[in-house]
Amino acid sequence: MKYPAANKNIDHLKSLIAGIPDCPGIYQYFDDNRRVIYIGKAKNLKKRVSSYFNRIHDHRKTALLVRNIADIKYMVVDTEEDALLLENNLIKKHQPRYNVRLKDDKTFPWICIKNEPFPRVFKTRNVVRDGSLYFGPYTSVLAVNTLLGLFKKTYKLRNCNYNLSGKNINSKKYKVCLEYHIGNCLGPCEGLQNEDSYNKSIDEIKNILKGNISGVISYLKKLMKDFSDKCQYEDAQKIKLKLQSLERFRNKSTVVSAKITNVDVFSIEEDEKYAFVNYLKVIEGAIIQTYTIEIKKSLGEDKKDLLPMAIVEIRQKIYSNANEIIVPFNLGVEMKDINFHIPKIGEKKKLLDLSQRNAKYYRLEKQKQQLLIKPKNNIDRILKTIKKDLRLTELPKRIECFDNSNLQGTNPVASCVVFLNTKPLKREYRHFNIKTVEGSNDFASMEEVVFRRYKRLIEEELPLPQLIIVDGGKGQLSSAIKALERLNLRGGVTVIGIAKRLEEIYFPGDSLPLYLDKNSETLKIIQQLRNEAHRFGISFHRQKRSESFITSELENIKGIGTETIQKLFHKYKSLNRVKELSIDELSQVIGQSKAKLVFYYFENE
Repeated sequence: MKYPAANKNIDHLKSLIAGIPDCPGIYQYFDDNRRVIYIGKAKNLKKRVSSYFNRIHDHRKTALLVRNIADIKYMVVDTEEDALLLENNLIKKHQPRYNVRLKDDKTFPWICIKNEPFPRVFKTRNVVRDGSLYFGPYTSVLAVNTLLGLFKKTYKLRNCNYNLSGKNINSKKYKVCLEYHIGNCLGPCEGLQNEDSYNKSIDEIKNILKGNISGVISYLKKLMKDFSDKCQYEDAQKIKLKLQSLERFRNKSTVVSAKITNVDVFSIEEDEKYAFVNYLKVIEGAIIQTYTIEIKKSLGEDKKDLLPMAIVEIRQKIYSNANEIIVPFNLGVEMKDINFHIPKIGEKKKLLDLSQRNAKYYRLEKQKQQLLIKPKNNIDRILKTIKKDLRLTELPKRIECFDNSNLQGTNPVASCVVFLNTKPLKREYRHFNIKTVEGSNDFASMEEVVFRRYKRLIEEELPLPQLIIVDGGKGQLSSAIKALERLNLRGGVTVIGIAKRLEEIYFPGDSLPLYLDKNSETLKIIQQLRNEAHRFGISFHRQKRSESFITSELENIKGIGTETIQKLFHKYKSLNRVKELSIDELSQVIGQSKAKLVFYYFENE
C-alpha cells in the first residue's frame, strides 16, 4: 500500500531544501514544538532530504513523519564515516520518535582498569568516561569472573580503594590489610611493591583482554628462562605458574584459524519489527568476544541501513581497532583505514556463518519469549472466563480491590489496587488514611474508603471499574455496599468479597458463598488482586508506624517542633538512624542549634 505525505509547511521546507548542498552529512527534522523527530545521514544531503518530499511512501510511518516536519537542519561533514558516527551519537542523545532504537546493553558486565595509581581491575556494569579502560561488554558473567580470578591468582593486584599517590605512600598513610597477609596482594600501599613492577602486570592484563595472549606467553617464557639462567629458581617457578594459568585459559578459547588475526565479524537477522546484529571479535585465530544487539525498526529500514549503524555502535562500545571487518553483503559505506570483506569460501566464510547462526538463534529465542507473553486473545479469554464464573454483565476489563491494614487499632490505613486487562496498573494504586473511624473497625473503615474512592471518581468524571473486590467476608462486603448505595452506584458496579480462610467468594444478598476451583484462572486473578492490595497496604502501614514512632520520641525534646520532626523523618526514616547521627550531620538537615538539642537529648538518654 502507498501513502501520500502532504505537509502544510511544504513551501517553507522547499526553500530550505534549495539551500542544502550536495555533500555528505547529517540532517535533522523538527516538529512544530521544535523537537527533533528524526535524524539521518546521507552521502548527498540534498538528494536524500529531497527524496522525502517528492515521492509516495511505502510505509505509513514515513508518511506521518513527513507530515509532521516543520523545520530542517543539517550539518556537512568530510566523509560518510563521519556522518555515520555523528548520526549515531545524535540519535543516542535526542532519542527521536521516528528513528530506530538500539537496545541498551548497560546491564552487560565490563572489565574496568581504573585510571589511578596502581590501577584496580574489577567487574562493573556502569561505563564512566573518566579515562579508565573498559573491556567488554561480556554476555557471560562467568567469563568475566574467570578472567578476574585468573588475574587475581596470577598478578596479585590490590582490591582496596585507597588513593595510592606517591605522597600518601611516602607519608605512611596506609597499612597493609589481610589481603597482603594471605598472599593476594604485594602491599603497594606501604611501598612494598613499586609502581613500575605493578604496571608491568597491568600491561600484561591489557594484552590478555585485547586477545594478545600469545605475546604475553612469549614474554613470560623468555623471563622464566632468564631467571633460570641466573639460578633464580623461585622466581622462575612463579613465572611458570603464570604460564600454566594462561595456557589453560587460551586452550578454553574457541580457536578458528591461527592465520586470522584482529578481525571483527558482523552479521544481521531481521523480522518485520526488529533486527538482530551479532558481533564476533577474533584475535590470533581465537574468538575472544561475542554478543548480539537488538534494533527496533521505525520506518521499515532495510539491512543496509541498519548494519552500518550497529557496526558503529558496537565498535564505539568495545573500542575496537580492527582494520578488517567481515560482513555478509556490501554496505555501500566507506570507513577510514577499514577493509570490508565479504568472504565466499574458507575460514572467514565459516566465521561469518557462525556469526549468522548466533544472530538467528538470538532472533528465534526472542520470538519464543514473545510467545510466552500473554497475547491479547488470551487476555480476552481470561476476561470472558471471569465474566462467566462471577455472573457479570460485562467484561471486567478494570478491576479494583480494597484492603484494610492496622495493628491493634493503631495507624489504620487502607489500600486500593487497580488491574486493567488482568495486569497491575500501578500508577493508579491509592493509599488511604482512615479519617472518620476510631480504633480497629474494619467494617466502618471499608465503608469510608470505598465511599471516598468512588465519590472522587464520580466528581472527576473518571471511569468506574466493572468489578470491585473487597478483602473480607460478609461484613466487609456489606460495608462496601452501603458506600455504593450512598453514591447511587448499587447495581451499576458488581462488588464481591473474598474471605481468606477457604477463599470463599461472597455476593451481595447471598448468604451462601461461591467456591471456585483452586486452579481456575478467575480465582488466581482474584487472589493476585487481594495479595497485591495486602502488600501495598502493609508497606504504607509500616511507613506510618515508623513515622508515628519517630514522631512520638522526638516530641519529647523541648524546642523540637513538628516541622523539624518531619524533616528528620523524611531524610532518615528511622529513629535509630537519627540517634547515630553526629551534630554536623544533623546540622545539615535542621540547623546547628536544633541539632545540638537532638544530639545531647539522645546522648544523655
